[in-house]
Amino acid sequence: MTIKAALLAAGLALGLASPSAAADKFKIGYDIYFGGNSWSVQLYKEFQAEAERQSAKVDVTYTESELKADKQVANIEDLITKGVDAIILTPISPTAVIPVLKKAEAKHIKVVLLASKIKSQDYDALVTVDDVDFGKAGAEWLAKTLSGKGKIIALNGIAGISASDDRWAGAEEVFKKYPGIKVVSAIEASWDYAKAKVAVSNLLAANPEIDGIWSQGGGMTLGAIDAFQAAQRPLVPMTAEDNNGYLKRWAALKAAGFKSIAPSKPTWLGSEALIITLKLLNKQSVPKDTILPVPMITEDTLAKFVRADLSDSFWANTRLSDDQVRAAFKD
Repeated sequence: MTIKAALLAAGLALGLASPSAAADKFKIGYDIYFGGNSWSVQLYKEFQAEAERQSAKVDVTYTESELKADKQVANIEDLITKGVDAIILTPISPTAVIPVLKKAEAKHIKVVLLASKIKSQDYDALVTVDDVDFGKAGAEWLAKTLSGKGKIIALNGIAGISASDDRWAGAEEVFKKYPGIKVVSAIEASWDYAKAKVAVSNLLAANPEIDGIWSQGGGMTLGAIDAFQAAQRPLVPMTAEDNNGYLKRWAALKAAGFKSIAPSKPTWLGSEALIITLKLLNKQSVPKDTILPVPMITEDTLAKFVRADLSDSFWANTRLSDDQVRAAFKD
């Protein structure tokens, strides 16, 4: 079921507030920036679950931008016209939304950035993890695991999204300290399994020696593993993320000597964004930038996070109940 269909089924016509909303509730505009991967879907579901917990206080108007910067700008314009009290968005472009956020600011609408930054100060609060540290953590682990030398492939997310750019910037900073580490290729695989598998397959065909994979996404790492196995090449150390499908594969391969680590950008940031928004609207003091530490899943902690009973699409660092996860991901 698409996100739009799910909202309609829940009686929340996309872009329309609930008709039974009380007049004294805060009007919140939430833009679903993307529904094309399970992390972005769970991020939205975390927000929706928090909105249900706060239903006596908030009336939510949803829009959906489909990873299109121009559509996100139009959606924010629409939310401004509707007179919301606050807008929560994950910026698709770090620059395209700035003019429309200035308009929101002029209307005294609170702006909260979720999981992605912009290149201006035209917002009231940001909640995210330190994506530079995310990139550094995986890179440092990989460099040390390879004893400071080897040829590696880097798998990045979507170019222009601050999370992807910042993670790679952090990784590059680390790799520069290890002259024995050579990045054979840095691929923009869009956090996508299929794109990563094709890219790694092509690079394996052209490179008889690949010693490691630095990846900033669990689906991409799964694609890399499958590319190695299809090419009948021994698995090498790989970094990943807290996607349950990946964690299951890691757990299955661990006994055979496969090494990995999984930094995380928790999807519960969606919940935290609404909590911070309510504090702003209630005139409580809130830091402009809430930059949370990066949780890490290691070989020693893997068993605590992997869930054999839940969908591969599930992400481990969550505030959702098991029933909410099962409702969101039925595969």
